[in-house]
Order: sequence, then structure tokens, then C-alpha cells
Amino acid sequence: MRLMPYTILLFALLVLNSLSANLFAANQPAERPNFIVFIADDMAWDDCGAYGHPKIQTPHLDQLAADGMKFNHAYLTCSSCSPSRASIITGRYPHNTGAHQLHLPLPESQVTFVEKLKEAGYYTASAGKWHMGKPTESKFNHVTTKLNQWVPTLQQRPKDKPFFMWFAFTDPHRPYEQNIIERPHTNEDVIVPPYLPDTPEVRHDLALYYDEITRLDGVVGRVRDELKNQGVASNTVIVFLSDNGRPFPRCKTTVYDSGIRTPWIVTWPKQIKPKAVCDSLISSVDLAPTILDLAGLHIDETFQGQSFKSLLQNPSDSIRTHVFAEHNWHDFEDFGRAVRTPRYKYIRNFYTDIPGTPPADAVRSESFIKMRQLRDGNKLTKDQKSCFVSPRAAEELYDVVNDPHELNNLAGQKDYQKIQQELRSALDQWQAETHDRLPRNRRPDEFHRETGERLPAFKKK
Repeated sequence: MRLMPYTILLFALLVLNSLSANLFAANQPAERPNFIVFIADDMAWDDCGAYGHPKIQTPHLDQLAADGMKFNHAYLTCSSCSPSRASIITGRYPHNTGAHQLHLPLPESQVTFVEKLKEAGYYTASAGKWHMGKPTESKFNHVTTKLNQWVPTLQQRPKDKPFFMWFAFTDPHRPYEQNIIERPHTNEDVIVPPYLPDTPEVRHDLALYYDEITRLDGVVGRVRDELKNQGVASNTVIVFLSDNGRPFPRCKTTVYDSGIRTPWIVTWPKQIKPKAVCDSLISSVDLAPTILDLAGLHIDETFQGQSFKSLLQNPSDSIRTHVFAEHNWHDFEDFGRAVRTPRYKYIRNFYTDIPGTPPADAVRSESFIKMRQLRDGNKLTKDQKSCFVSPRAAEELYDVVNDPHELNNLAGQKDYQKIQQELRSALDQWQAETHDRLPRNRRPDEFHRETGERLPAFKKK
């Protein structure tokens, strides 16, 4: 039987369409993963059960770690809320984002990994704390700053698209309230680090901070339950991290590990084995390229981090030998830089004439008020006085394995001259490569360093 010409043409078109569809499918992941990034607000890396705290009630975070991979050496590029978040979403160091100081909006010209996902067909949404400015809202399909909208945001997504969710908490940021959870933590539950005085006031302050972590933990559980209800849990990558350390003296706004080390948990039931642990160094600038890599998308040169996709399959692998961190203006003027290896931390303080004052809300806390009283009575230890001391050392060097709280400054000691010079050079090179320069002028403090009260020049009229 002879085929009519139009029949032959129709058959050829069908064959070509089939070939084109197969070729397109070959260049796409079989099923693109969904993503949820949880960002805690001011939570220290070891303040949950998964990282060894025996008393903080975090059953859902503990289960998240048991179901996926826990990173023991994840670090932030800075310990300041909005600059840290701007760094995470752009995969760039804060001084390269245009949003390096607190409350500066991320410029519209900055490229984020979220818009790349959106361009590739992902539905992108943010719920909770928004701290990156108006221009960045357009990078998402949907933004809500209302609290407790995490599950509704997940429910209202279009079901025919892969999704990315940026779920940002306001916990455990100050101010704190009493009795916000069913079983509040007590003073006896608290572990006081050695750079804080062990007093009832400090313990009470920390206990309230613990309560907010438990409240945050409940949200993680409810979101995971919703993923299961929707039948998408197995192919959803969940990342949990914090934007900076706890809001206490010598923590938040410092480049000590108490400020820049973060909890970092990744689950992906389809790909990551449960109870996995990774001890390799990663930085918050690495999240953006990793998510793009997992989504099968191109990683542009604008992203300064490195994908840690390989670590998800082989946690003993390594993607970097150093991590870098910075501190800029946050309520008070400062300018500090740091580089860390698995063994050592080197810090350079550029403004040695001013003390390492904690953020203004921490200055107003019952912990700092008690510390001022003890300081005035000469009852603080040397380590507990550090946030009041000026001038500060221009350089600091710590063996973070043997001195995890970074209390014994080894800078200038003969036995450590070689490692100090190596890290000094590494920091110099990073600053040169990323065009990091000291500002021409200092920005004035907005608050009083002793009371935390807003200074007259900054009071709203």
C-alpha cells in the first residue's frame, strides 16, 4: 500500500517531535528536586540536640539530622543578620554584595540563585523574616513577611512545578518572652560558656533563648509533615542553617566560632543516606552554587562559592582548605576579618581602639547588664572582660581544636610564627582577590556601647 504525501509528512513530523522531546529530556534531570531552606535567626551551631546539647528540646531538628547529613564544620561569611542573608542568597562575600552593613538592602543588580531557579521554571517563595530589602522581592514569585505562614505557603504552591522555599524564622532573635513553649527551659538546663559569667541572670537569659529554639523546632516538624502529606518529601532537599551565632556577648557580630559557626543539616531522602556526618569545611557562600548544581543548572561566575554536591555522596571528600569571614558595621562601628582552617583561626582587627561590643539588643540584655555590674566590681575573669577591653590585639591566632572557645591568643608566639604567617598571607590573598578594602571613613555608632540606647543623633523625629 502506497502512503499519500501528506501521510508521509505527518509521520516525519511525529518522528522529529519525538526525537526533539527525547533530546530535551536527556538534558534535564529526570525529576528536578524541590528545595526548602530554613534559616534560624541568631542560633548558635551547638544549641540543639543534634549537635550535642543535652537539654535543649529539639526533637525535629534531631530527627532531621538523623534522616540526612550533619555538617560539623559549616561557617558563615559574617555574623550579622542581613549581610549574612545577602551573602547566602547571592553566593558572594558580604563586601561584594553592596549589602555588607546591617539593614542595607541588597541591590537589584545582584544576581541570586533564586532568580536562576525561577527562570528555569521553579516556583519560588519566601515566608517569614524578610531582611534583604525591597529589590530582592522580585526574585521570588511570592513573598510574605507574616509569621506562621510556612505551611500555608507550601500548600498554596502550584502543583505542576518544582519549588524552592526560603523559610526564615525570627527565632531565637531578641527580645525574649516568658512561657512561649509548653515546657520552658529552666536555669538548670543551661550550659554557660566560659566567656560569660555563670549567674542566675545569665542562665535565665539563655533559658529564654533556648525556648525560642524549641518553638522554631516545631515549625520544622510541621513543614516536614506537610511535605509527607503532599507526597513530595522523598524528592525535596531540606537545608537548615542559621544566619549568625547566639545574640550574647562574644558571639553574634564576632568572627569567633561562637559567631560564624552554624548548624548545617541537609536531607534528601532520594539521594542522601541517613545519619551521615561530614567534617569537611564548607561556607555559606557554597549554598547558592550547590542548589543550582543539584537543580542541573549552570553556575555563573558571579557566584564566589563552590558546590558541595560531592560531599552529599562522599562526606569524606573535601572542597576547600580555608573559610573566610568578615565583620562590618552592625549597630556599632567595626571592621574585622578572619580565616579558618580545620586546625587554626587567624583574626585581624583593623579598629583596635574600640572594644568588641555585642549588638545593641544584647547590650540591653540582662546578661550584659549583669556583666557590667560584675566588671565594675572587678569580678569578671579575663575571658569575660574581653567585650569591654580596648585597645584590642591587632592579630589573634587560635588552635581551635585544643582551644574551641578561642581564649588563648597564640599570635606573636615563636612556636606559631609559621602558621601565623601562612594564614596572614591567605587572608591577604583573599582580600586582594575579592577587592576587600578598609572604608575611607568610619560610620558612627547608632547606639550607646554601655546601655544600648539609641544615640540622640539617630533618634527618630
